Amino acid sequence: MRDLVNPISLKDINALKRKISWGDVPTIYHLVTSSLSDLDGILTHGFDSPYKQILNRNTWNLQALNGYRDSEGTIHVKNKPEIILQHQYNDVGYELLCFPIIKGEKITQPQIHDPSCPFQVWLPESMEKLFRINCFVAFTIFTYQSGDEADLALIKFAHGLVSNLIKILSESFDIIDVEGYNIGEFYQEVMLRNGNILNISFDSN
Repeated sequence: MRDLVNPISLKDINALKRKISWGDVPTIYHLVTSSLSDLDGILTHGFDSPYKQILNRNTWNLQALNGYRDSEGTIHVKNKPEIILQHQYNDVGYELLCFPIIKGEKITQPQIHDPSCPFQVWLPESMEKLFRINCFVAFTIFTYQSGDEADLALIKFAHGLVSNLIKILSESFDIIDVEGYNIGEFYQEVMLRNGNILNISFDSN
């Protein structure tokens, strides 16, 4: 699973799944592919999300970042906002979490107009979880135990999609660290543990 470059589209994977299963697609597959479909268009969908919100420079604290707004309204910053990302796996699924850095410290508490915070307002309950892939842990176990080519392709697609979204963040943010197993590494652990990964913490390496 190290080489998880995935050129196939989600539409192609779903077509393959329907062909392999003769149209009898499991509910858990539908739940994962629905999350991935939403995630695939996270920057183009009309609805707001924490991921889009933190990329909106209007939410940034320009004073802390040595930034300014030019005559055309475009925001420029000398210092990128510093953040830590974390891969988290739980009974709900997979989540990518984000934590701002203030004076070298990872922040987990609300910040309201703190002059040192890279964001004007940071509310963990609504901003910390950037996105989720529902039922992903259960799906990886299912794929390992009885999955087919399409199921494995879906995991590869998820890995590539999340990696690309992190790359997009790295263009605007100084990502100090990415904690936890990425999706490829997590699936390797599922295989190494023969699918017995429930109740094991994978929040950090």
